[in-house]
Amino acid sequence: MQRRHFLQFSALGAVPASLGLLPSAWAQNTIQFGCPVPMSGPFAANGKFADIGMKLAIEQYGKALGMPLAYTLLDTEGKPATAIRKVQESSQQKGTRFFAGGILSSESLAMGKEAEKTGGVFITTAGADELTGKDCNSATFRWSVPTFGAIEQTVRPLLEALPKAKRIYTITPQYVFGDGLLTAAKNIFKEKGIEHVGNSYHSLTEKEFSGYLTNAAAAKPDVLLILNFGAQSSDTLRQAVSFGMNKNMTILIAWASGLEQFEALGADLCDGVYFGAQYWHTVNTPLNNELVKMTQAKHKYNPNYSLAGSYIGTKLLIDAIIKAGKTDQKAVIAALEGMKYQGLTGEEEVRKADHQVLKDYYLLKGKPKSKMANKDDYVDVISAGKSFLPVDQTGCKLT
Repeated sequence: MQRRHFLQFSALGAVPASLGLLPSAWAQNTIQFGCPVPMSGPFAANGKFADIGMKLAIEQYGKALGMPLAYTLLDTEGKPATAIRKVQESSQQKGTRFFAGGILSSESLAMGKEAEKTGGVFITTAGADELTGKDCNSATFRWSVPTFGAIEQTVRPLLEALPKAKRIYTITPQYVFGDGLLTAAKNIFKEKGIEHVGNSYHSLTEKEFSGYLTNAAAAKPDVLLILNFGAQSSDTLRQAVSFGMNKNMTILIAWASGLEQFEALGADLCDGVYFGAQYWHTVNTPLNNELVKMTQAKHKYNPNYSLAGSYIGTKLLIDAIIKAGKTDQKAVIAALEGMKYQGLTGEEEVRKADHQVLKDYYLLKGKPKSKMANKDDYVDVISAGKSFLPVDQTGCKLT
């Protein structure tokens, strides 16, 4: 293909698939990755660290199949429509086929479908069960434990540790992720004979939670179960502590973002509060120890969940490309399916039937500032374990 013809196609923003060429691969012979995460809006802090995580993995490998690796940061703004557009543009203009990101479930569901259509592969850390359930697709993989597992590994062990806790109030973000957590929690309540004394739904843009907390306090629960994420769960906890609710009931944030959240809250707010977490930097595994060492050397701090999730997602894609021996979508998907490896949390496995990574989820408890061994020693690990629905109960039917 003559260069002038290629440039004409490139100016139109796409190269015909029948030619078997991608703009970036033709011009630079690189393997392009995309990091689609919110860099603006209420979840921007998570996006910032996810960007760092992908960059660490790209720099660590440098090349795959003899070709240099490159990546582009894509600001999804936490909006599904924006996320789809950014994935389309990166795919058409840069030849990007490998994506790791998506903080929110709604944007991840949209991007996974787009990646499948454009010949890409997408790994996410979002939580909605639908991602590896009824809305699963061949191009989407998920490293994070879904909402079912997060509740099973937090609410269940907490209730076992607190046999006198019989009344629970929930605060829930009104979108697919929040509904997934709430549904899983209600199933445990019913099984355990727990009284669900109330629930407050709120929007993704909510910042003021005092009204919901007033309703919660009036219901006199034994446990306040907070089901939102990121800055919203931090705001909810701050306001709950300011009302003194941590003295009258046990507080559990089922899906915390880990170290970055604890740093923003401070030890005094975390003290005595329970948190569910996908990742904790003190887990003693070879790969996690390597990531901690690498992050400390490069950035002088410990990795948090957003960074770790993006790092391992990118690493899995690179390893699959190397295993496949080519960058073809179907070959890379086949290489990922059934992959067993030593991951950040220990032994991890990509389940072939629904593309869910089987890994540990953690229950943490905030410790007093006086007992912190170092500046990042905010919590004790109370328990860890794997909980996943059998594939025939997920609703996933991969084609």
